[in-house]
Amino acid sequence: MKNLDHMQQEALLNHLLEFITPGRKSLFEKVIINRTRHITVVLEDIYQPHNASAVLRTCDLTGIQDVHIIENNNQYDVNPDVAMGASKWLNLIKYNQSEHNTLHAYEKLREQGYRIVASTPHKNDQDLEHISLDGRMAIVLGTELNGLSDVAIDNADEFLKIPMFGFTESYNISVSAALILYTLTHRLRNTSIKWQLSEQEKSEILLEWSRRSVKRSDIIENQYLKNRK
Repeated sequence: MKNLDHMQQEALLNHLLEFITPGRKSLFEKVIINRTRHITVVLEDIYQPHNASAVLRTCDLTGIQDVHIIENNNQYDVNPDVAMGASKWLNLIKYNQSEHNTLHAYEKLREQGYRIVASTPHKNDQDLEHISLDGRMAIVLGTELNGLSDVAIDNADEFLKIPMFGFTESYNISVSAALILYTLTHRLRNTSIKWQLSEQEKSEILLEWSRRSVKRSDIIENQYLKNRK
C-alpha cells in the first residue's frame, strides 16, 4: 500500500473499522492504551520455536508492541500453538540482510533513542528492581544454549541480571523474558514517565490490526482509496 498522511490514515482506519464487530473494536481500544514502545525486546538468534513463540506471547500480554529479531545463524520460527496468535498483534522487525546483523540492529535502535540493555547472568551490573526506566530501553535476550554473542555483550550500553539462588546457571529464555518484562512494565506503569504511544502511533497500529482482522482488507482498502481520488 502507498504511504498515507495522517488524515488519510485516520479516514482509512475508520472505514475498515466498519467491517469489524463491536466486540473486537472494544478490545482494540482496551489493548491499545496499554501498548508501549518505551521498552522493546531484541532477540538474538533464538532458534527453538516453542521458546521463541512463548516470548512473543509474553510481549503481547505485557504490552510490548515491537520485537526486534536478529537472525545471524538461526531463522526465527513461530509455533502458532504456543504463540496463541500473539504475532498477529505485534510488530516483528527482522535483521538478516547484513554481515553484522547484531550491530545493524543496535545502530537502528539507537537511532530511535533506545539504550541497549543486555540480559546476561555473566555480568552483575543492575537488577530488575533498580535499573533506571528513564529513557527508552531495548532489552536484548540471547539463545537458550549460549546466551548472547560476544558482539552483543561488548556493544551493549548496560547489563541486566535476574537474581538466581539455585545451582542452575540461567533461566530458560522464555522465563527470562516473562520475569523481565512483567517486572519492568509493572514498575513503568507506576511511574510518571510518559510510556504510552502517541496518537499517531496508536492510529498506525490500529490500522494494521484492522487490516489483519478484515478478510480481503487489501481489496477493500484499494477500492476505498480509489473512490476517494
